[in-house]
Amino acid sequence: MLNRPVSHHEESTAEPVDYRLAPAVAARLMGLGLVGLAVLVFVATLVVAVTGLPADLLVVVLVLGLAAVLSLGWWLRSRAYVVRCGPTGYRVRLVRGAGVTEARWSLVEDAVTVTRHGVACVELRLKDGRRTTIPVTVLAIDREQFVRELQVHLQRGQRLRRLGGG
Repeated sequence: MLNRPVSHHEESTAEPVDYRLAPAVAARLMGLGLVGLAVLVFVATLVVAVTGLPADLLVVVLVLGLAAVLSLGWWLRSRAYVVRCGPTGYRVRLVRGAGVTEARWSLVEDAVTVTRHGVACVELRLKDGRRTTIPVTVLAIDREQFVRELQVHLQRGQRLRRLGGG
C-alpha cells in the first residue's frame, strides 16, 4: 500500500535517504583525477630523469596513482552523497557555497526553488534566517522528484518533532 499512514515508531527508526552525485558530475571528478594522475606521472618522470633514480619508481607512482583514481571512482559511485535526509534532519556535502550544511528539520522554516547564478536550486530557509542552497543539477534525481521527496522529509521531521521524537 503506497499511501499508508506511517506510525510514530516507523518515523523514529526511519533510515536516512542519500541523494547521490549525478553521473555527469562524477565523471567530471573522475576526469580531474585522471588529469591529476597524468601530472603526477609527468612530474615523477622528470624527477627520475633529472636525479637518476631507478625507472621502477615510475611504475610504483603509476600503480599507486591508478589505485587512488579507482578508489575515487568507487567512492563516488557507491559512497559519496550530496544530501542525506534523516528522520531528524539533513546534511549536505560536496557542495561549495551551500551555506548551512547540516540542520534539524525543526529548524527549517520552508523549502523553495530558486535560481542561483543560472543554476536551479532548492533552498532550505531556516527559522534564524540562514539558508542551505542545493543545486539540483548535481543530484542523480529528477528536480521535481527531489523537491517532492524533500517536502516529505521536511513534513515527516516536523511531525516527529511535534510528537516529541526530535
